[in-house]
Formats: sequence, structure tokens, C-alpha cells
Amino acid sequence: MNKKNILFIINPISGGKNKRGFKRRALQYLDKNLFSADFVFSEESHHAEVLAKEGLASGCDYIVAVGGDGTINEVAKVLVGTETPLGIIPEGSGNGLARTLNIPKDQKAAVSLLNKQRIDEIDSGFINDVPFFNMAGMGFDALISSRFAQEDFRGPLGYMKTVLSEISHYKPLTYNITIDGELYNREAFMVSIANSPQYGNDAYISPEASIKDGLLDVCIVKPFHWVLFPKMIYHLFSKTADKTEYVEIIQGKNIRIERSKKEEVHVDGEPLSLDKDFTIKVLPKSLQVIC
Repeated sequence: MNKKNILFIINPISGGKNKRGFKRRALQYLDKNLFSADFVFSEESHHAEVLAKEGLASGCDYIVAVGGDGTINEVAKVLVGTETPLGIIPEGSGNGLARTLNIPKDQKAAVSLLNKQRIDEIDSGFINDVPFFNMAGMGFDALISSRFAQEDFRGPLGYMKTVLSEISHYKPLTYNITIDGELYNREAFMVSIANSPQYGNDAYISPEASIKDGLLDVCIVKPFHWVLFPKMIYHLFSKTADKTEYVEIIQGKNIRIERSKKEEVHVDGEPLSLDKDFTIKVLPKSLQVIC
């Protein structure tokens, strides 16, 4: 039996977790009769993308992202439309895509899952030409993604600290949103484009969203007084965000957004600079994933 070449691309700082012992642990759980493994560490933003391109060019059979949704994004964008599957070892702060795909958070279980070589196809979203796989957004959550990227304190507590420092003085924007030809004018606290149901940490903005239905869920969060924030958090974690009067969800394939002013945007939690207006689309079943 010919062994498959598998490349692990490791983000050493994702989720505030130390990855120095990952190679040793992974080799304990990986089936060496099936795989010949290499391990590389990303050193800066966008380096995982470079490493993924090198792995693809060298003929790797599988490329595994060891990190959070941002690391997964960097690797996955290289693999979209190819026959090379993405593997995921969830080591981020939220792990939204991994949770949606039921990939275990436990390292032993996640690495052992690779041995099964069970592959599925999922959709990819594109904001202009930039891919995302879990969630893209604008408004308050994009502001938080931008601030969080500058923080030294990672993990869920660091994220919540950033939220609490910004929420009381954030001003909503006006959006003209065209979804499959129909125009919606909305004032919004934030607008999330959901390929999967959740942001991460089991916080569900669009509980019925599917990463395999060829649709994106446009989740419009209407302005609310910041004292209602605990109630909104309850809805996210009880999978009832779509039941509250503050959230409107519209599905579509081709989306255009025009904002009242230029602000931060994020793709899979990573900040992205865009003009006020941009387009969003879905590419169905365009990424192979080991899950």
C-alpha cells in the first residue's frame, strides 16, 4: 500500500495555546501505515497560505490546518476547487467550522479522525474574490474581529473583554442589501453572512444554516440597546437567534451590499479592508474536507 503524504500546517499562537508538543502527539495517533507526515509552523499572518501552496505544489495528498477559523481559511482558500482535501485540528478560540463539521476538539480524537480518510464536500463563500468557509461579517462583529486581532490576550475571555469594551458606544450603519435581485434597506448593528450555523464556541447566529445547501444566510441583527446584550447572548447559545425580533435571516446565492460608510469587514474572524460596496456569492461543494 502506498502511503499518503500528509502535511500539517500549525499556527503556533492560535487560541492562545502552545503547540510545541503537537508533532510528537500527532505521530502517536496518526496511522503510520497510511501516512507519511510532515509538520511546518506558520510564522506570520498569511504564511499558512504560502505553506499550503507549497504543499499543494509538492503533491501532498492531504493538507491539515492546525489552528482556528483564520488558519483554516488560509489553508482552505488554496484548496478550493482542487482534489486535495483539507484536514482540521481545531486549536482556535471559537472553532466554528470544526464544530459544525463535528470534528472533535480533543487532539487525539481529531488526529485519529484523519485515519478514517472520510471525505465530504462543503460550500465556499466569496466576498468579492476573498473566500470564507464559516462566517463573514460587517458591523459590530467585524469591529471586534479587528480589535481582537490586535490583542495579546487570546481565547474566549479575551474576545469577551473586547466586546464589552466596545458595545456601549458602537453606532449602527444603514445597509442596502440586494439578495438574488431583491433589495432590502436595513439599519443594522451587524450583518453576518453565514455559511455555517455558528460563529464558534456554539454561538449560533443562524441555527438552520447548512454548509452543503448551496446557499448563504444573510443574518441582519437590528439595533438594540446594549443593556439587552445578555438576552442576545442567551439567544445565540440557546440556538434561538432566528426566533428573536432582533434578527432577520434571508437566504441567497448572489448578494450585493452597499453601506452608508466604510468600516471593518471580517472573513472567518480575520479583518479585511474593503470599499463601502461589495458582492458576495457562494460556490457550492467546492472544498473537500476530511470529517
